Amino acid sequence: MADIGLTHVALPVRSLAGSVAFYGRYAAMHVVHERPGVAWVSDGTRPFALVLIETRGEIKPLLPMAHLGVGVRSREEVDRLCTLARDERCLAREPEDSGPPVGYWALIRDPDGHTLEVAYGQEVRNAVEGMA
Repeated sequence: MADIGLTHVALPVRSLAGSVAFYGRYAAMHVVHERPGVAWVSDGTRPFALVLIETRGEIKPLLPMAHLGVGVRSREEVDRLCTLARDERCLAREPEDSGPPVGYWALIRDPDGHTLEVAYGQEVRNAVEGMA
């Protein structure tokens, strides 16, 4: 069966290896397809991939409020990722609890300046299923 619905977001990156490592570390994604200059990474929870495309051209990064968002298993995981991001000097916004349906979240910059939101307690599923 062909994939239906949103299947991927593509981002230009300077270093494919650096970006693959970043999304592995901060979003639990791994390479599911690779060819020269391109890697598809996924967390394996649904048929969706982040397509990383290596370029020498200009990169216009996703910045707040444009960002990628990933849900994690606990507030402690958000805090752990923020500690790692602080140490790596890529934490863009400290964790904040915005209550339902937004949850506990923080912003982290990838190597090219794109913004990744890590969150616990977001109620996207409830909103999509009409329960929010």
